[in-house]
Amino acid sequence: MKNIYKNSQKNLNKAKKILEKNNIIAVPTETVYGLAGNAYSDKSIKKIYKLKNRPKINPLIIHYYNLRSLKKDAHLNEKFFKLYKRFSPGPITYILQKRKGSKISKFANAKLKSIAVRFPSNKIIRNLLKELKFPLAIPSANISSAVSPVSSIDVFEEFGKKINFILDGGASSIGLESTVISLYDKTQLLRPGAVHSKEISGVLRTKVSNPKKINKIISPGQLKKHYSPGIPIILNCKRVDDKAAFIVFGKKYKNGKNIFNLSSKSDLKEAGKKLYKTLRKIKKLGYKKIKVMKIPNNKIGIAINDRLRRAAY
Repeated sequence: MKNIYKNSQKNLNKAKKILEKNNIIAVPTETVYGLAGNAYSDKSIKKIYKLKNRPKINPLIIHYYNLRSLKKDAHLNEKFFKLYKRFSPGPITYILQKRKGSKISKFANAKLKSIAVRFPSNKIIRNLLKELKFPLAIPSANISSAVSPVSSIDVFEEFGKKINFILDGGASSIGLESTVISLYDKTQLLRPGAVHSKEISGVLRTKVSNPKKINKIISPGQLKKHYSPGIPIILNCKRVDDKAAFIVFGKKYKNGKNIFNLSSKSDLKEAGKKLYKTLRKIKKLGYKKIKVMKIPNNKIGIAINDRLRRAAY
């Protein structure tokens, strides 16, 4: 595929030039693959929203190389520094107050007073961010509400030649989008991910709330319908159905004709990594319905269940 490029210095230089012209590329991160554009450019941000068919009320996460580059765009507080020291670079996004003098495009944060920021740990995207004079807005590289991509092939299947440059970084090591924690106004968990609320509470030494009702979208991942393969999903099932694909977890089940095991070792991290890959595979095989057994609701299992609930909405 001519628009998938291997990771090399030559191709990173090429990616840099494309981004400097305010065009969009696809990049790997440790969570999922994303569509990257200059976060300071209205032109780039508008292209991202158009490509994804993304609702304009749904803000983007801005990705930074280091703290120095963030200080110009956001107000940093004590809670942020504590969490940053423990979890960044890594799969956690912080909602902070945007600075008045920030160059971040008003379209990138849906004209909110807050801004969503992250420091990815994937070496390829870090090397690229280090070379740039601007941060990157990087939402997942999928059509809005569809399953997120965890490989360069997934991105190609989603967009074809609409994206001229897809930087290949192998399979995403986590496979689920970042945890989102708001440190603006109230301290609350807005999206579960690989960094779970107990870990965050432990660092902050305070309980982190999880809003049951969303009055206003201030972060990605808050839309009710999301991560959907485009076919019905039924949750907490106990029995196999010949007409449906059955997603299972644990040693009790072997992969069969229509049985797809997220982890025969009962490993929730493995299950998280395989979830989107499995949903895409089932869709490709032509199934019209997906049944899912109950997945343990702890640690990254909370994030898996969140994605399944939204996919089934």
